[in-house]
Amino acid sequence: MPLVIASQLEPGINARLAQHPAGPLILDVPEDAPWGIAGQADVLIVRPSPAWRASPARPAAWLWPGRLRWVYSASVGVDFYPPWLLDAPLVSCGRGVASDEIADYVIAAIFSRAKNLERVTVRSRADWQPAALGRIAGATIGIIGNGAIGRAVAARATALGAQVVATRRRAGVEDGIRLLDSIAAVIAISDHIVLASPATRETRGLINADLLKQAKPGAHLINVARGAVVDQDALIAALDAGPLDFATLDVTEPEPLPEGHPLYTHPKVWLTPHVSSNYLLVRDRLVDKILDDITRLARGDAPSDLVDPALDY
Repeated sequence: MPLVIASQLEPGINARLAQHPAGPLILDVPEDAPWGIAGQADVLIVRPSPAWRASPARPAAWLWPGRLRWVYSASVGVDFYPPWLLDAPLVSCGRGVASDEIADYVIAAIFSRAKNLERVTVRSRADWQPAALGRIAGATIGIIGNGAIGRAVAARATALGAQVVATRRRAGVEDGIRLLDSIAAVIAISDHIVLASPATRETRGLINADLLKQAKPGAHLINVARGAVVDQDALIAALDAGPLDFATLDVTEPEPLPEGHPLYTHPKVWLTPHVSSNYLLVRDRLVDKILDDITRLARGDAPSDLVDPALDY
């Protein structure tokens, strides 16, 4: 009997999955209730569609996880889904697929802030004046969330001559990264603070007013994690009163922000609509990862990058 895979992904990707040597049967997923197909499939590939936000508190036991053996999240984080998604026997995610793209976004934000060519661009002879530019070499880049994205940022930052610090329970040095034992210690010495931690029950509102008050004067905060990791009211207050000087945000809570939200027009904020993963470019990597995990499952092995239900990532 062929492996039955229900997929929320686009038809082009599903066509590639159907070509796997295991000969899986690919089913389309009802967009309004994707969980409803659990009784018909061995594998469910999900994406963070609006239906998951509006899903029931908990389906009946016979409906979920149904006959599912494995749920694959095309996103790295699973915070978008209801907690009962993790009741499936195996849940894995697309960890690492977009790490390079997101790290490039972070470095672009750091360069844009340090050099700020728009500020020094001249439009007339009268504008032709000397101007000081910032620098990357010698700057301190702090990483909160030293996973695949954090490591990709660190590799780029150290190659540019920056000092990289990150959090770890035990202090030390690893792969050129200075590991500190607290988030506060990282924030206090960083010129650029990169948030790359998963959104979990423990990290919601992690970057709060108390931590932001400890930021180095002139610091730049970059959030490529989840909007929920930051207390946005505290962020705005820290930008208005200091010591934080600027924020680059690719994620917010909620997404999109309601019309008229102050982050849209704040003069010290660059706001982008959750595009750092550059999904259109990396989806081929996503398909390759899924195909490899289908091979693992077909031979009786567990897929890669399993989500730990106790940790929410």
